[in-house]
Amino acid sequence: MFKKILIANRGEIACRVISTAKKMGIATVAVYSEADKDALHVEMADEKVYIGPAPSKESYLLIDKIIAACKQTGAEAVHPGYGFLSEKEEFARRVEEEGIRFIGPKHYSIGKMGDKIESKKLAHAAGVSTIPGYNEAIAGPDEAVEIAKKIGYPVMIKASAGGGGKGLRVAWNDKEAHEGFSSCVSEARNSFADDRVFIEKFVEKPRHIEIQILGDAHGNYVYLNERECSIQRRHQKVIEEAPSPFIDPATRKAMGEQAVALARAVNYESAGTVEFVVGADKRFYFLEMNTRLQVEHPVTEFITGLDIVEQMIRVAAGEKLAFSQKDVKIDGWAIECRINAEDPFRGFLPSTGRITKFFTPEASDYVRVDTGVYDGGEISMYYDSMIAKLITHGPTRDVALGRMRDALNSFVIRGISSNIPFQAALMKHPRFQAGDFDTGFIAREYPSGFDASMVPHDDPALLISVAAFVHRCYQDRAAKVSGQLAGHERKVGHEWVVIRNGERHPVVAKPILGGYEVGYRGQVFRILSGWRLGQSLFNGTCNGEPFTVQVERDRLTYQIHHWGTRADMMVMSARAAELLAMMPEKAPPDLSRFLLSPMPGLLREIAVAEGTEVKQGEKLVVIEAMKMENILRAEHDCKVKKISAKVGDSLAVDEVILEFE
Repeated sequence: MFKKILIANRGEIACRVISTAKKMGIATVAVYSEADKDALHVEMADEKVYIGPAPSKESYLLIDKIIAACKQTGAEAVHPGYGFLSEKEEFARRVEEEGIRFIGPKHYSIGKMGDKIESKKLAHAAGVSTIPGYNEAIAGPDEAVEIAKKIGYPVMIKASAGGGGKGLRVAWNDKEAHEGFSSCVSEARNSFADDRVFIEKFVEKPRHIEIQILGDAHGNYVYLNERECSIQRRHQKVIEEAPSPFIDPATRKAMGEQAVALARAVNYESAGTVEFVVGADKRFYFLEMNTRLQVEHPVTEFITGLDIVEQMIRVAAGEKLAFSQKDVKIDGWAIECRINAEDPFRGFLPSTGRITKFFTPEASDYVRVDTGVYDGGEISMYYDSMIAKLITHGPTRDVALGRMRDALNSFVIRGISSNIPFQAALMKHPRFQAGDFDTGFIAREYPSGFDASMVPHDDPALLISVAAFVHRCYQDRAAKVSGQLAGHERKVGHEWVVIRNGERHPVVAKPILGGYEVGYRGQVFRILSGWRLGQSLFNGTCNGEPFTVQVERDRLTYQIHHWGTRADMMVMSARAAELLAMMPEKAPPDLSRFLLSPMPGLLREIAVAEGTEVKQGEKLVVIEAMKMENILRAEHDCKVKKISAKVGDSLAVDEVILEFE
């Protein structure tokens, strides 16, 4: 077994690999860029090596620097994690040539399966069902349009070296095919240094289901059942689960055997994933093979009891798999939510900056959090938006879902926005709960995006009662402050008005042993809690039923977060509420003449000039953030008066880019 390994990655996956290595008694080496000098994976590792500036192409994507770090520290093996160099044939080959073990498949397997065009040909030859399409590299956008017409819309335009939703577009017409090809080429070149693109038929209402496989150097192969990955937004997975609520044992066996046949055909040694698109009739087609560890591997670990990272390390060290197919089990159900630094209420735009509060749900036998960030850490614009993975397990899917809802309530992130409210809404969606979904679920259920009105709370009285409880705590503390003028001490009454969305809710809040009793609309809510002023997590019981909400105080407003709902409420006396209703509303400034940056990011392109007449829908600028390109278009016909930024600028949220006449 290795004595020391280097992790050629960052973030939560680097932390994940370090945890298993420590469990196995293996020393670890972290590499880091300028942006990651204070990162958690650097803190966790036994040694660390600086490899360059923040942009990944100047640090984490430089093969020579990774190999030099191995030699400098005496690391015997490299784990690439996922993303970056994990599926680069050249990296695996160079590592092998230097006498360092690659904790992953051999370079020739990566070469055969990592290229999505060649992998389809190999899959077809191995007897694996494949989707109709054009599997040769395409010269330009005009040719892409002609090919798309022949295949028939809709089509999927995909970077050959792509992954993680990068370099992928679905086109429904000639215009989308032309623009989608150009965007895919650009994203692929920036993310993978390989701009080849191919096109295939897009199967409507498909499910994305993948098979986890393991192979060793001794010809042994197993499949670790399937993962359901159909809940996606912009072709990036949002929720994964294992097993799939759609797959029956016969289909599972057929898919698993095909996945193993493909792995055997390329002498695959390590963990890998064969992805399939599955139709409503349960017919499945090969999509691609990911020759690396998958983000969603923890759900498979929960239901099989295996540590997949450990298996990768053991296989790389030359060991045989210690189990066979008949030993692989399905124990209960596991669900994973990807917690991303993005604002679901602003079109899921990236959110970067300093994390001011970060409290994860308590880990247990059925709750797991994989993360690479910490309280006070910074989310950089240079890397992926995923900051954590929340995984729950239960004997049934319903139990696992319930535990996920509770865990999301307990996950506190402040300073940046996260997609937790959206995840919580998905967990309560009736069709998701019923397992009735496909890859178009989010686009179909949320066609206009996501907003707070889509997270109605089924117990608003609880939120109002908690606001009253919290306000009484602050008032009672104020009444106990020493030094008050005799005869003029603050007296706290029991009658209050909770104001939410302009509506007034009279309540009565009286102290009782261990909490407060809140009267509201003829009902009594006995809330008991040990909550203390300033705490973000509020754990308690309401009439004996346990609950967890999150509480923040912003001047006169209390923000209550629960099940994805954020309720902003003020609590005051009846007289104060009357006077507040008479206060004039301050009109917001008119910003319609400006194009403001909706996110922090890098200004990649300005498609107009001063004096340009633009039509509604025309491209104005391109902003890159967290490895994704975002095109801002004109909302109406207008004329550009002034350009206030230049290509290459790092933009802040709401920074002016253009001014219109």
